[in-house]
Amino acid sequence: MTATAPPQEALRIEGVHKAFGSFVALKSIDLAIHPGELVCFLGPSGCGKTTLLRIIAGLEQQTAGRIVQNGRDVSAAPPAARDYGIVFQSYALFPNLTIRDNIAYGLVNRRKGRDAIEARVKELLTLVGLPDAGPKFPAQMSGGQQQRVALARALATAPSLLLLDEPLSALDAKERDRLRGEIRHLQRRLKVTTIMVTHDQEEALSMADRVVVMNHGVIEQIGTPLEVYEQPTTPFVADFLGKVNVLKATCMGSGRYKVGTVEVATGMNGRIVGDAVRLYLRPEDRVLADSGPVEAMPNALSGLVRHVDFLGTYCLASLDVDGFEGQRMLVYFSLNQTHQLGVKEGARVAFALRGDRVRVFAA
Repeated sequence: MTATAPPQEALRIEGVHKAFGSFVALKSIDLAIHPGELVCFLGPSGCGKTTLLRIIAGLEQQTAGRIVQNGRDVSAAPPAARDYGIVFQSYALFPNLTIRDNIAYGLVNRRKGRDAIEARVKELLTLVGLPDAGPKFPAQMSGGQQQRVALARALATAPSLLLLDEPLSALDAKERDRLRGEIRHLQRRLKVTTIMVTHDQEEALSMADRVVVMNHGVIEQIGTPLEVYEQPTTPFVADFLGKVNVLKATCMGSGRYKVGTVEVATGMNGRIVGDAVRLYLRPEDRVLADSGPVEAMPNALSGLVRHVDFLGTYCLASLDVDGFEGQRMLVYFSLNQTHQLGVKEGARVAFALRGDRVRVFAA
């Protein structure tokens, strides 16, 4: 007898559509999530990412489309009949129960034996770094500790799918940085398929195997963090992720574009000569004079520093670039480069654009 092969997809979303009256929250969403990967739904408020997570969890009913989990159609199944654990932004711990009882809650409902429950709770408390917290109550724990408890409770029943609904947004910056590393380490260790909703770009880029960028109820792009950052396929993705310069330009043919009176050479062809376009490039997409003389390099430029924002390990300078006819550029300088090149208001700096990093979209 041939053994049944495990499903290639932990979750498949097929043509999911959701309307609230005349408002369409999701438009024909198609997505496959593979076993063991961590996928982030990323986008601005109102883009549909939380609605999609709630539909996956069965907390919201789609207007059309299917949800298939591990080969089983759960489109109409209630939440209790779906195999997942969920962690909310607000922790949602029971304040009148001890940490031990919060974690054990799902196991008790499944009528597990006392010894099995105690062993599982002890295992999870150790796993999330709170081995002695069992007798405490949520009010005695910090925000980060409460979120660890919420994560342990979600993992208690060993679900095949973990759903994280903006789990770190209520924490301060330092705790958020620490906990996202812990969550990622734990997810990889347990190999649990995970979907996380966030509007925090840094969170998504640092944690996800793949990022699903959403806007106005549709998926704009799916890719690895590096792909969506370096190779955005739409103007929205280019503008939403990180900082970006958007320059008005005219196509000159053969990958060349004119910005003001300056010609910029790129590797991006496919536009008609004379077309009005927008060039998208990030503040780090440049070569600076500290790497050697830039005057002879392709796309060599110079400009006047109008403003400098000190951001700790680097500075972000706003430049009036010669020949750009009023189109300012943002350029990153490391702290060392800022000192070496004398970057300050009123100074002039030389640099060259990375033509291979420029993205071109229609105006």
